[in-house]
Amino acid sequence: VNPRIVAGCVPEFEGSILLCKRAIQPRLGYWTVPAGFMETGESLPDAAARETWEEARATVNMGPMFAVMDVIHAQQVHVFFKGAMTVPEFAAGEETLEAQLVPIADIPWEEIAFPSVTFALRKYLDDRETGIDGLYHRLAPRHQQ
Repeated sequence: VNPRIVAGCVPEFEGSILLCKRAIQPRLGYWTVPAGFMETGESLPDAAARETWEEARATVNMGPMFAVMDVIHAQQVHVFFKGAMTVPEFAAGEETLEAQLVPIADIPWEEIAFPSVTFALRKYLDDRETGIDGLYHRLAPRHQQ
């Protein structure tokens, strides 16, 4: 049994982050960024872009990979990319109750679905603040995810 890869994107438009409220379990009704399982024949950035379209009906210019996390207990590896939206066009996809552009100051931290998404959002915001882009890898202990 090998781990599955989850590819995600932090889509930004003019200082706001596109968040999706989950319409599926686990964590139904909690907020996340667009992310999901990579499919055979896809590259990582292609998977993140596809998930952004499927979950938020948004098109992004895919930026660099900036966070990778081992989610050992779930047998997954989560990979996140930066994404720039050129227009504020989005809608809820099939696995999404609601999609919303959220100003950074209003991110609902207590309602984020998964620790890996919280980590990715914080890393993304740290990169914005410092102006430093770089891949960061965190090996998540079993109990943190």
